[in-house]
Amino acid sequence: METFSFHHATSKPLAGAKPQAITGIVASGNLEVLLERVLPPDQCTIEIATPVHGYGAVWAAVVADFVARAQPGGLRIAINDGGARPDTVSLRLLQGARLMETDR
Repeated sequence: METFSFHHATSKPLAGAKPQAITGIVASGNLEVLLERVLPPDQCTIEIATPVHGYGAVWAAVVADFVARAQPGGLRIAINDGGARPDTVSLRLLQGARLMETDR
């Protein structure tokens, strides 16, 4: 199992008030993304556990793109990967951010 931890500063907090959300299902051969609103509003941490080795640069690029697009300030995100493709990772991250933007 390979693990990565990325910490990014953001220019603003993610909108909304929902305290947590989950997208995806790791047992599907896809991935599971857990999001929690627990960090300072200008910080985001993404921790990844994956059985696929050697893709650190790809994970870094996908995470950096997500942070630039969504500005997920205040979120701690945990990804449990089951071998998902980069486009699926991006989709699940953006879905999770959208869920967090709701008030309930």
